[in-house]
Amino acid sequence: MGLMTGDLLAPLGLAVAIFLLLVDLMHRRPRWAARYPPGPMSLPGLGNLLQVDFQDVPYCFSQLRRRFGDVYSLQLAWTPAVVLNGLEAVREALVKHNEDTADRPPSPFYEHLGYRPHAEGVILARYGPAWREQRRFSLSTLRFFGLGKKSLELWVIEEAACLCAAFAEHAAQPFSPNALLNKAVGNVIVSLTYGRRFEYDDQRFLRLMELVEKQHQPESGYLMQAKGNPKSSFNDDNLRLVVAELFSAGMVTSSTTLVWALLLMILHPDVQRRVQQEIDEVIGQVRRPEMGDQAHMPYTTAVIHEVQRFADIIPMGLPHMTSRDIEVKGFLIPKGTTLFTNLSSVLKDEAVWEKPFRFHPEHFLDSQGRFVKPEAFMPFSAGRRACLGEPLARMELFLFFTCLLQRFSFSVPPGHPRPSDHGVCHFLVTPCPYQLCAVPR
Repeated sequence: MGLMTGDLLAPLGLAVAIFLLLVDLMHRRPRWAARYPPGPMSLPGLGNLLQVDFQDVPYCFSQLRRRFGDVYSLQLAWTPAVVLNGLEAVREALVKHNEDTADRPPSPFYEHLGYRPHAEGVILARYGPAWREQRRFSLSTLRFFGLGKKSLELWVIEEAACLCAAFAEHAAQPFSPNALLNKAVGNVIVSLTYGRRFEYDDQRFLRLMELVEKQHQPESGYLMQAKGNPKSSFNDDNLRLVVAELFSAGMVTSSTTLVWALLLMILHPDVQRRVQQEIDEVIGQVRRPEMGDQAHMPYTTAVIHEVQRFADIIPMGLPHMTSRDIEVKGFLIPKGTTLFTNLSSVLKDEAVWEKPFRFHPEHFLDSQGRFVKPEAFMPFSAGRRACLGEPLARMELFLFFTCLLQRFSFSVPPGHPRPSDHGVCHFLVTPCPYQLCAVPR
């Protein structure tokens, strides 16, 4: 009996191995096509998974760029992928072919959070009618609640004053700014979604901050959009996802950028002093900053942009997927290929930036000291899937940063080691933990 079982298992195992090999070969087929991007040799079944350092993907992809150029391919198990590096390749893919690269690869991410498959939100949603519907609604709702209007600006100005009051409570003693910055930026999103703000020690607010991606909302005007259209994407699951995305994307990215901004100010006190001088000349120390001041503050604006460029907090952006065959820098990329846009390679391109790996606000100033924005500045990505919260983020960064520098001088606490300006990279690049002193001016 044992011999018979063994006799049966041997050919079965061989058949399975042959089947898997054929499947693997089928998925490798694009690599044999003419003008398909070059890439490292892959292993059967695994592809290049063992050659990708998932602890530091940007560095790994940069090293592969040195070997294979700005456009190269990877085989991630059975998923074909192409990595795009440098301004020319990224713009060609995301802007010139914006319709053909607007899709996202399938992701089980939301199903793991308990949402039904038809709920996709906006950020990771597949490109199509439901995504267009949700994005249009999100943008129109943000505008309705004040985006681009004075009403939302007033909310942010008021929140900036509350943030400064919270900083002042530390009485120039060492503290970490992260939690307060999270709460301040979070309150702006709360104002948009709930129509009110919370005190920073409010237990409901603290609980909300903990449950950003699990919070639920009752039926609202939102669900009225679905009446009379059974195929509409407006439903409870999508509502929860869209609001959760507002918090997770809108809060974390802006607050992380502000954490970087304060770190860079204590590491570069000369830059901090120049910003404060410009604030004193344009705004003074009594009136609250307003968005109208930005046009008269080229140096402060340059510093904020340089913080975004240097911090490079989302170095790989979010993955795209081709919906039809495209050509990028002479290479043919087939339909259904996952695209990784190496935004870090654009923000720190040695061919564009004078000092790409150093904090240098002059990157955004011309010879007359006027603000300029190079084409390679794309921390919000580009094309159809560019960040829809970019206008809100720009407002928050200017008003919070300017208000804080108007009220305080920031420094490394006495006796503390000088913090590092190297970030910790997962999906988001965050500064190493640090403390500062906020001394009232």
